[in-house]
Amino acid sequence: MSTRKKSIEDISVAGKKVLLRCDFNVPQDDSGAITDDSRIVASLDTIRYLLEHGAAVVACSHLGRPKGKVTPELSLAPVAVRLSELLGVDVPLASDVTGESARSLAGALQSGQIILLENLRFDAREEKNDPEFARELASLAELYVSDAFGAVHRAHASTVGVSQYLPSVAGLLVNRELEIIGRAISDPARPFVAILGGKKISDKLGVIERLLEIADTLIIGGAMRYTFVKALGGTIGDSLCEPDRLDYALQMLEKAKSRGVKLLLPPDTVAAKSLGDTNPITCASDAVPDGYEGLDIGPKSRELFVDAIANAATVIWNGPMGVFEVDAFAAGTRAVADALAKSNGVTIIGGGDSAAAVRQFGLTDAMTHVSTGGGATLEFLEGKTLPGIECLEDITL
Repeated sequence: MSTRKKSIEDISVAGKKVLLRCDFNVPQDDSGAITDDSRIVASLDTIRYLLEHGAAVVACSHLGRPKGKVTPELSLAPVAVRLSELLGVDVPLASDVTGESARSLAGALQSGQIILLENLRFDAREEKNDPEFARELASLAELYVSDAFGAVHRAHASTVGVSQYLPSVAGLLVNRELEIIGRAISDPARPFVAILGGKKISDKLGVIERLLEIADTLIIGGAMRYTFVKALGGTIGDSLCEPDRLDYALQMLEKAKSRGVKLLLPPDTVAAKSLGDTNPITCASDAVPDGYEGLDIGPKSRELFVDAIANAATVIWNGPMGVFEVDAFAAGTRAVADALAKSNGVTIIGGGDSAAAVRQFGLTDAMTHVSTGGGATLEFLEGKTLPGIECLEDITL
């Protein structure tokens, strides 16, 4: 997959009506109030560029999983309100996706103005990449701009289908993801340290193999480390483990050795009887007592990982070191985040829980790049073709 794609900076958008695919899939509380607007904020550079350069913007996004049915609690109405506040201009919300309201608002749209379509997934044809629905979306505009990196691994009507009917380029956010992550995995400054965490090896099988081909050091944290520890004969108590991945873990350890990659596993663990246990213990990662579950990396592990990060010229991090949402088990994730914030190298946070942790610790601005993708970032790191990127126009030399 080529990552050299045309962006809005490579073409003239003046006087053009633009269908802009954003990622406004934001978390909300029970009352519908947005609890984290970072995805909306991430779209602002592209939106402002388009408006300031004379485009008329038809913004669209999904929210949640309404499964093709109009679900009032998943309306984009709160997003339209927040977007209006952030832009300082009114952002009218169509009451449908490609129906009479959408066509009327889009038809009346003038240069420098923006509207928002209702939740794309209110129409069951969106996730089926239905050609007729894609054509209906495309009929609202003259140019398609992809700026929802978190959705480019999905071949949906709004991420791929519309490209069959409109010239299609990347927005500033997607372009930045491609440039920074693409460069880090194709030609990284070295030493290159990759950090993986989270619950399961099975979620990151391809990523582990790919990183062992390009990284100088691979750090394994989170609950996924216990499958490695178990495979090596350790005792892990009640810690999470994938018994069907023990052979895979040994294969990856052997691959690291054969390629000269330093694979670091946490030597110690913070374990407890439950998340609410007020008396957690610190023990060797391969000697977790029965009845205890490893929920964070220990102090020796934190020191080991921080030292590796301090010497790195490029660091990519995807997955927390423990249950960082609980203060008693946040120290490992916090230590990694702090080390990246202090690094003089290129620091890339691979979306998902790692991005949430960095935001929680107030360290977002200290990183070179915080990806807006989750699954898309993982598939990009793995080297998979992303359909929502492949369909965009290539830069020709």
